[in-house]
This record gives sequence, structure tokens and C-alpha cells, in this order.
Amino acid sequence: MKQLYAFVQKEFLHIFRDVRTILLIIGIPVAQILIIGFAVSTEVKNIKTAIYDPSNDVSTRQIIDKLAVSEYFNIVEYLSNPDQIEDRFQRGDIQFAMVFGDRFHENLYHNGNASVQLLADATDPNQGTVAANYAAAIISDYAQTMMSDLNIPFQIMTQVQMLYNPSMRSSYDFVPGLMGLIFILICAMMTSIAIVREKETGTMEVLLASPVKPIYIVLAKMAPYFLISWFILIVILLMSVFLLHVPITGNLLWLNVFSLIYIVLSLALGLLISTIVNTQVAAMLASGMGLMMPFMILSGMMFPIESMPTFLKIVSCIIPARWYISGVRKVMIEGAGVEHILPELLILTAMASFIILVSLKNFKKRLE
Repeated sequence: MKQLYAFVQKEFLHIFRDVRTILLIIGIPVAQILIIGFAVSTEVKNIKTAIYDPSNDVSTRQIIDKLAVSEYFNIVEYLSNPDQIEDRFQRGDIQFAMVFGDRFHENLYHNGNASVQLLADATDPNQGTVAANYAAAIISDYAQTMMSDLNIPFQIMTQVQMLYNPSMRSSYDFVPGLMGLIFILICAMMTSIAIVREKETGTMEVLLASPVKPIYIVLAKMAPYFLISWFILIVILLMSVFLLHVPITGNLLWLNVFSLIYIVLSLALGLLISTIVNTQVAAMLASGMGLMMPFMILSGMMFPIESMPTFLKIVSCIIPARWYISGVRKVMIEGAGVEHILPELLILTAMASFIILVSLKNFKKRLE
């Protein structure tokens, strides 16, 4: 028994010697419980909504008030021209629009009917359907209330239009999300493991003793995964178009440029992880478990960001996949131009530049 106790004690000492691994092992489950507990919600709330109301009468204002007090809608803009709707959708400023017909109140009371058009962004089919159903229910409730109070038959005709995905294919939603997740797994995990492996085997010292500059060593490690990821990008796009029937309605060149910037950022994340951890196991945990779960949950890939608590909305802003998935949806599904993805493009470029600078600085310090 004393021998068994001694060996058990030795194993505990061996485990606790690597503080970073212990923090990852304990910290990741705790973080996952907290993130999943607060972020995972199938309920759609705070849908960014625009209103076009040429009538601006008592009936339209009452319906808009009902919409505004609902927790499901967040009215962000009142449009002065219906031509602004397409631009707002492509910029990502809105996810839903309500368009009232002319002389709404007059038609409702004199003719007994009026029309409302509901426009939903169906790149996320679930969110688009839920938004349209919520709005239709509010309008129906208003009509029922007015008929009960005035004892006059009313009919408000709602015309629902699902933009960008009229067939409501789920592949329109998950293809951009999978692209963001796949590149993180390939680039960050493989790059971090490849560099840490050199440290563990002791060959990194040999490389540093050679005339080759450290920056060249890093680039040599990253280059193969960059080319492999680019090839995978092409394969994914071909499969999306010909197998899943997801069209590329925007500029293919800008889609490639946007994706390559994200790939570089993912490679830089792997490099940063390799400067923090010393073992391949820790690198795998940090780049796999540590990145995959937050990226899946806080990127908008699976759950709408608008429904999350304010704190998690703020945290999601530092998740690169959030901006990548948003940009891919705009270019690939909505056919938006580069001017509409400029915010996402600049954010990802800034993130990539910052991570690369920090990674190279830490890499040099650790290797001197």
C-alpha cells in the first residue's frame, strides 16, 4: 500500500507541475457550463427591425407600439423610402422589416381591409420564420381587439416574404457557420500542435541554432496549412453549390479574399497558443476544446446573438467567427458588395494583425 500511495502521490505531483494544463482542464468545463447555460436558447428575441410607414396614422402607430413593447422585436430604424430596405438587410443593420400600405387606417375603417408586408431575412430560416410568425400574431391580435371593441369586421392582410432563402433551405444557414468552424480547427489546432511538437522533441533548439531566422521557421510551419485551408475552401464552395445547392450570389473574388484573411487569423491563433503552452495535449485542449465551444455558441452559428445576455453579446464581439460568418452570409447568400462587408473585413484584418504581432513577440521571447 505504501508503494501504491507513493506512486499515486508522484502522479499527482506530475500532473500539478503543469499549471497551464490544470487551468485548461478545470477552466474549460466551467466556462462551457457558464456559456452554454446563458447563451443556449432557441427563443428568438431582440430582432433588429425597420419600419416603413407611409400612412403614419392611428392604426399603424398602435401596431408599431405593440411591436415595440414586445421583447421579440427591437425597432432600430424608421425608413423614409422603401428602396432603403434592401441596403439595410445587406449591411446587416436589420433582420426584419414591416411595410404598411398607403392610407392604412382609412382603408381599414372604410373598406374593412388593409395590407401589411412582412420581410424577413431567411439566411437563418428558423429566425426568419419565427420573426414573421411573431409579427403576424401581433397584427392578428390587434385586429381581433379592434373588432371586439368596435363590433366592425376587419381584415388585415399580411404578405410574408422570406428574403435570400425563399425555399427555406437549412444549408443556407449552416454552410457559412461550418466554414468558420472548420478553418479554426484545421489552422489553429494543427499549427499549434506542429510548433509545440518541435519543442517537445527538442528539435526547435536545433532549428534556432541554424542560420534560419525565427520568422522563417514560423512561416514555414504556417504555409502548408494555409495552402491546405485554401484548397478546403475551394472544395467547400464547390460542394455547397453543386451538392447542397447553396448559390454564391456575391463576388467570388471578395469571398476568397475575405476567407483567406480569416484563415491567416486562424493560423495566428494557433501560433499564439503555441507560445503559451508547452505540451501537445495542452495545445490540443486549448485550440480544440478551448476555441471550438465558444466559437460554436457565441458566433451566431447555432444560436442568435440578439437573444443572449448583454455580457455575452459583448464577449461575442471578440470571437472572429462571428464576423466571418456574418460576412460570408452577406456575400455568399445575400449578394452584398464589398462596401457591405467592410466592417467585418476591417475587424478581421485588425484582429489578425494584432494576434500576429503578439504571437511573434511571445515566440521570440520564449526562444531566446
